[in-house]
Formats: sequence, C-alpha cells, structure tokens
Amino acid sequence: MTSISSSVPLAKADPREPFWTRIASDLADAIVRGAYRPGDRLPSENVLAEQFGVHRHTIRKSLASLCSKGLVRSTQGSGTYVEDFAVDLVLAKRTRHQHNLSHAGLKGGLRVLRARTTRATKAQASALQLAPRSKLLLLDVLGEAEGVPLHVSERAFPLPRFAGLDAVVAETGSITAAFLAADVADYTRRESRITAHLPDPEVAAHLRQPPSRPVLRVDSVNVDTAGVPIEFAVTWFAGDRVHLVVAHHD
Repeated sequence: MTSISSSVPLAKADPREPFWTRIASDLADAIVRGAYRPGDRLPSENVLAEQFGVHRHTIRKSLASLCSKGLVRSTQGSGTYVEDFAVDLVLAKRTRHQHNLSHAGLKGGLRVLRARTTRATKAQASALQLAPRSKLLLLDVLGEAEGVPLHVSERAFPLPRFAGLDAVVAETGSITAAFLAADVADYTRRESRITAHLPDPEVAAHLRQPPSRPVLRVDSVNVDTAGVPIEFAVTWFAGDRVHLVVAHHD
C-alpha cells in the first residue's frame, strides 16, 4: 500500500503543532479519504516511524489519539485496525447538529463553504411557502465531527428576514445560534424526506469519498413557533460515517 506520509505533507503544517498531532491528522485524513477502510490493519509502528521520520514513541502517541476518537483500535500482538466510524445523528422534532455530536461525545460544528443571494426555485418556493422567484439566502454548509466531514448541505432561508444569518453561522458554527440572533428563539422540524443517491463530484469531494460510494440525502423543512417555514435544506450524509436515527418523540 502507498505510503501515506506524503498525503498531507508535514512541512505545510503549523510548525508549532507537535509532531504526534500532525501525524495523527495525516492518518485520520487517510482513513477519511478511504486509503484505509474499516477493518484494515495500519502499518506497524516501525514502518510508520520510518515513513514519518520520527521515533516509535511519537507514533504510539498518534495512534493513542486516534484510538481515543474511535477511529482505530489496537489489538495487543496483532496491530492497529481501522474502526467503523459511524455517528448516530437523530432526526427529530428538534434536530440540532451540535447536540447530536455532544451526545456522541464528539466535537464539531458547521462550516460555511459559500453564501449567496438567489431566487427561489420551484421546489424551494413550495417548501418555504413563498411566491415563485422570491429572494433567498443560500448557504452551502459542511458538517464536521473531530475534523471528519459527516454531511454537506444546501440551506435556503427567506429574505429579507434572515439577511446576515450567514455571518453568524460562520462565526458560531451553529444554525440555532444564527436563528436566535434573528429573534427565532425556537424552531422545529416539519418534515424530513430520506433517499439514497450517488453523489455528484462536488458533494463527494466535500465528503472526501469517491463518487461511486452512495450517500443519504435528506430534504427537510424547519418552521418557527408560528408554523412559518424558515429553512429548506438538502443535506447529503456520508453513508458509511452516519447512522440516521428517526426519533418519535420531542
């Protein structure tokens, strides 16, 4: 198997960052990209130490970090193996990305990839109960956990009500915080429609997976406390990293 130490060159990393964390990031990136699949055995500590030009003790710290995050497991006398990385994400009346991650013991948030003003498509206008061609704020957003991409989404919000919402999401990594800043104290999920698809190249690239690997697509509508639609989202989930759990309670 190809050496992974050249996949994300250490020389480009922050020089203040410890070697073991940089190596752990390289290994995690290789796992996320599919260079190592669930169940695969990683190279031995000696081989990795030679690849990265460090002592075995440094590699041991890197692998221990990956073990603590659930990416790999170490078996005494056998080696280190890639774990199944799958996060339970709950689709419920109140669906919150950061709450899902916190419940799973993970850290992460939402990252705005692009923000733009556009006119509503027929599907967007229908979901948001707007007149055709109404103005929308459209955000492309990446959802991550411990640096691993879990989903990428296209989220539409009515204008002018949610002008500036993109800046708050970019700052906080949270749609809930952005809604709160726009005087939406609470909101709920009206519906979630789940289908399976092959991703287009852009979605696959954001999820760091090949286009031949299926994703789960969820079309969802959120409403405010008055029942007015405030968000229509199309979200593509990495099928091998996410378990979608439909909850039948608040």
